[in-house]
Amino acid sequence: MSKIYLEGYSDRKFGLLGERLSHSFSPEIHKALADYDYNLYEVSREKLPDFMRNNDLSGFNVTIPYKQEVMKYCAEISKRAEKIGAVNTVVKRSDGTYFGDNTDYDGFSYMLSEISLDVNGKKAVVLGSGGASKTVQTVLRELGAEVVVVSRNGEDNYNNIERHSDAVLLVNATPVGMYPNVEAAPVILNSFENLQGVCDLIYNPLQTSILLEAQKGGIKTANGLSMLVSQAKRAAEIFCSESIFDEVVDKITDELSKDTENIVLIGMPGCGKSSVGRLLAQKLQREFADTDEEVFSYTQRTPSEIIKSDGEDAFRKVETEVLSKLAKEKGLVIATGGGIVTRKENEVILRRNSRVIYIERDINLLATEDRPLSKNLENLFEVREPLYKRFADLVIDGSGTVEEVSKRILNEVQK
Repeated sequence: MSKIYLEGYSDRKFGLLGERLSHSFSPEIHKALADYDYNLYEVSREKLPDFMRNNDLSGFNVTIPYKQEVMKYCAEISKRAEKIGAVNTVVKRSDGTYFGDNTDYDGFSYMLSEISLDVNGKKAVVLGSGGASKTVQTVLRELGAEVVVVSRNGEDNYNNIERHSDAVLLVNATPVGMYPNVEAAPVILNSFENLQGVCDLIYNPLQTSILLEAQKGGIKTANGLSMLVSQAKRAAEIFCSESIFDEVVDKITDELSKDTENIVLIGMPGCGKSSVGRLLAQKLQREFADTDEEVFSYTQRTPSEIIKSDGEDAFRKVETEVLSKLAKEKGLVIATGGGIVTRKENEVILRRNSRVIYIERDINLLATEDRPLSKNLENLFEVREPLYKRFADLVIDGSGTVEEVSKRILNEVQK
């Protein structure tokens, strides 16, 4: 992360209170915002009363499942938090009592501004009815939207959601689609005829299944990362009684997105993906993974052995299983097999959390040893080249040395 924006608070301690926090990005964000100490506090329900009475923090943020429960411990609650019915930011005052506020309101307002959608007088469907949903509902109603809340057991539920097919905005305020169950989606969008925007409060993965479906249909989307950063920025302002420029949100969101997404190398067999990937991972101080090596670790057979004995389809199935596992992680450099693009489902897997880079190299320079599918390179290239370009976010010239190719990629990813 880049510079710290608020300094002079190194003697104060803050943190995030929740039940399960192992994949939270909050410490990284707050470290960029201010120089105070910020840590994660995983607290079980039975230990929550003790935490609220006996902690040495100057304040803390609150996440699932305590946004409503902590309200009873607050001596004072902001009008906004009271209206929403949930608190996500708590400050300990000089007399030891708590003041509760809600900065998720600021976060969702910022997130909604990213898709530039006017909801005044239009229908917005919010999936879920928990604490996060209450914030979303409040923002949308204040903007003049007709808000419909869909839950599992409410009057408006997933069994009759099609009666709201005229909605222009859909907001997922449920955990469905969150890591590690990234394949899941709360609804299918084909019943929404007038949809113009989809927001998903999830930020891990960066692109959930519902966002990918929306993008495929040309619908504007926003994930939860900018909301997370924006609400954290407002929380830091409350913690320190200082203001931070709004531009900081975009800067930190962009940096965090780049640090979080995997860098995936695709291209013809023998184009140097593994060698380039290893060097690139070393330069970026990231972990490296090779799908062919992972296939061997998983099956104790090389790709070549699997193809020769069981056929290409059997190998591709195992390869997809391995890719799915790797792509759920964050911040990896991944070198893939040359045929990874031949399975359509792999494109969706990669879109969730990866930046895909196609290493384009002259087929006359490709290595072919122990590659049973590379006997007719010209035909193979003719079939695969359009797929490489469809999968890729970026095409890199693969000519020259490993050092030269890795440097070209490095220059692009660090822009």
